Amino acid sequence: MRKIYGIGETVLDIIFKNGEPQAAKPGGSVLNSAVTLGRINLPVYFISEYGKDNAGNLIDDFLTKNGVDTGFVYRFPGNTSIALAFLNQRNDAEYTFYKNVHGKRLDIIFPEAARDDIVQYGSFFAISPEIRERFLGFILEANEKGALVLYDPNFRKSHQSDLLTLRPLIIENMKLASIVRGSDEDFMNIFGAANAEEAWEAVSQYCRCLVYTANADGVFVKTSSYSGKFAVDSIRPVSTIGAGDNFNAGIIASIFRKKIRRENLQSIGENEWRDILKPAVSFATHVCLSYENYISAEFAGSFLK
Repeated sequence: MRKIYGIGETVLDIIFKNGEPQAAKPGGSVLNSAVTLGRINLPVYFISEYGKDNAGNLIDDFLTKNGVDTGFVYRFPGNTSIALAFLNQRNDAEYTFYKNVHGKRLDIIFPEAARDDIVQYGSFFAISPEIRERFLGFILEANEKGALVLYDPNFRKSHQSDLLTLRPLIIENMKLASIVRGSDEDFMNIFGAANAEEAWEAVSQYCRCLVYTANADGVFVKTSSYSGKFAVDSIRPVSTIGAGDNFNAGIIASIFRKKIRRENLQSIGENEWRDILKPAVSFATHVCLSYENYISAEFAGSFLK
């Protein structure tokens, strides 16, 4: 059976608005995607690390209850990382991270991804020097076996001072990806790209399928054989935390349900891309209207009907 693997960091998100805490949620870009996929009953396996502390126990229990397999999580002796997310006037988040540095990293036996499995990775976890060798080994093998690989760089301004060192790692990740999905901000930060065309000019050297999201300006898809733009509804978000992550989950859900293989991506046209993106936009919109990092169980139920 086709499987979905997500590899990424785990944090406990504490969300602040106007100086007051609003919510505390298990977080991390790929974790957010995995929870949404678990809630719609897809076979999702999470590869990560978090502590054997109370926060780690809370996260582990939460993932299990939401259908995410945690058999490939490394539980280290120490405290789980914390992320303070401060929402600005547009309800976009600025983060302060408190990360626990420990000895062993990802001290697990990795799964063996098979042909047509789906692998998602991204954010700083995907370019972290401390785990790069182990992380890259898994992605390389998945790529060689014929898995469909989605990479979301999710590159924040806070890391731009290290861009010269980190960009080669981002590019290496793009070369291994079947789909690169990122925001306008990501590609501005990485390549100085001001629009979808400039982002495609940069990314197409490494990956031949780009999904570029530009908030209210819409979603752009670029492949070797197709170029299109899809409109999105204008909303007033409560929080944008998890929006991109759940957009990724929607793409993965469509790929899984429609049995799309890696080699099909270059032959997909406008109507098929519209069908693929519909859940992605729906998931992201839903998440923006609450302090949740993932779609609600009620929304997942309506999606499954």
